[in-house]
Amino acid sequence: MQHELEGLQPGTPAYRRLLVALFFIGVATFAQLYSPQGLLPLIAVDLGVSPDQSALMISSATLGLALGVIPWSYIGDAAGRKQAMLVAISLACAFAVLTVIMPTFWLALGMRFIEGFMLGGVPALAVAYLNEEVGAKAAAVAAGTYISGTTIGGFSGRIIAAPIGDQLGWKTGMLVVTGIAVACVLIFLRTAPAARHFVPRRSRFTEAAGQLFGNLRSPALWVIYLQGFLTMGGFVAMYNYLAFHLVEPPFLMPLWLTSFIFLAYLAGTLSSPRAGALASKLGRKPVLITGNLVMLGGVVLTLVPQLWVIILGVVVMTAGFFAAHAVASGWAGASAVAGRSQSASLYNLGYYGGSSVFGYLGGSFLHWAGWSGTVGMVAALAVLATVLVIAVLPKN
Repeated sequence: MQHELEGLQPGTPAYRRLLVALFFIGVATFAQLYSPQGLLPLIAVDLGVSPDQSALMISSATLGLALGVIPWSYIGDAAGRKQAMLVAISLACAFAVLTVIMPTFWLALGMRFIEGFMLGGVPALAVAYLNEEVGAKAAAVAAGTYISGTTIGGFSGRIIAAPIGDQLGWKTGMLVVTGIAVACVLIFLRTAPAARHFVPRRSRFTEAAGQLFGNLRSPALWVIYLQGFLTMGGFVAMYNYLAFHLVEPPFLMPLWLTSFIFLAYLAGTLSSPRAGALASKLGRKPVLITGNLVMLGGVVLTLVPQLWVIILGVVVMTAGFFAAHAVASGWAGASAVAGRSQSASLYNLGYYGGSSVFGYLGGSFLHWAGWSGTVGMVAALAVLATVLVIAVLPKN
């Protein structure tokens, strides 16, 4: 009985099934969310829009996701984390199909927004589901494993959609990714274990507001939420506009080849679980600071006009970002002073809100000052995030 109360333990079949399930639902979510990113130059030309307008295909979905995480956290509290995630990701797949059949760019953006809102159910609930079902000592490592699954989804959506889109059109590229996402959803449905520790609760409005805004009384949590806002915003901006940089002189790379830059996401797949393990040993704060500084170093490297140095910079940036994200996302739930799932949702609100805001503004900096303008914006965001961590967060 005591063993059951402690949660799922590493090495048990149920623990492995949980991690497999969360890995694949992470793939399904983030493959769809970012599948247009490698296609943005094609979308811009095909639909006659500017680079920053084409990036709205990403920003509209991440804005929907940012606004969806909090409502989905309450749905998950009432209906169950697993059930709510399954409904959310299934609806997202349907709206992904609707996106590519819309007759105009702006209608497609509307469908992307709703798709993103539905996708918000996964990051809103996955970490809460994991924290409820996994033993406390294994939670940091398990969270890092889940984050590694999101990186696989992120890069696979991009690296599959772009080469197919280059040959058959951007709509076909996105549809193929949606088909893969559906397969991943079926794996989640088959492998996710039933919740053993979930207790349904329906919050009155005043109670719900208290759970949500109670966390905003903590300066430390504000900084953790701003971590997501600042670093994710910069990270997405780099990936949004890198292809525009590489298809121009002196590189003149074909679009299908630029998509292989997204293989750098594998660096995040490796760094996120290791960051979780290091945070358990050394404390969260030093690992978070180190992740931010590594990200900053990688961003600066992309200013060097040599392709191999740019690739190295993207790999370093990605490893640092996902290490920091693995620590910060887990810290948001662990340090909650009110509702735990609501704290995770506030982190995700900042995380994807930053993606929407700076993912778009990076294009404005690209227009004003070229690639160095985008890099300067991202570097400033990383520096600010690091200063806030050093100044405010406790040693933990």
